[in-house]
Amino acid sequence: MRICGNRLLKTLPGQQTRPTSARVREALFNIWQGEIQGARWLDLCAGNGTIGAEALCRGATFLVGIEQNQRACQIIRENWQKVAAPEQQWHIIKGDIRQKLTDLKGQQFDFIYFDPPYASELYDTVLNQIVNFNLLAQGGELAVEHDSKKWNYQEIANLTVIRQKKYGNTYLTFWGN
Repeated sequence: MRICGNRLLKTLPGQQTRPTSARVREALFNIWQGEIQGARWLDLCAGNGTIGAEALCRGATFLVGIEQNQRACQIIRENWQKVAAPEQQWHIIKGDIRQKLTDLKGQQFDFIYFDPPYASELYDTVLNQIVNFNLLAQGGELAVEHDSKKWNYQEIANLTVIRQKKYGNTYLTFWGN
């Protein structure tokens, strides 16, 4: 898989993770372009780390990723080491997102990208945790990747849907506070 600057990243073989398509990834970064430099970024259900790597390439200064799959965590480390500048800080946390989000209480992020397995039951729980733990900085944005047939979002206290984009069967729903 290639990201900004034509950098080649490693991916896991098979269907253990579902990488965000190049079309959706490009759209996401076009929407947030010009705002990523110096940002604090949270990549939830990080998969192969492609979204986080792209954020690092575009100037995010602090990045945290959470991924459950051990092999994927190793791939993420390799990918992020390859693209990160020495002044950029990043961490990958292995484990169940519902448990590991509690470790981030007290931290805030300018951008949060959440891309769980489409058929999972993580959406509402994790979005409520993001609000309850105050993880989204004031004026920040949260993007949720989903299939409209698998998840219909509910209203989340203190978050407002600010836009929704459709790319084939994939939706990006953007929330702000």
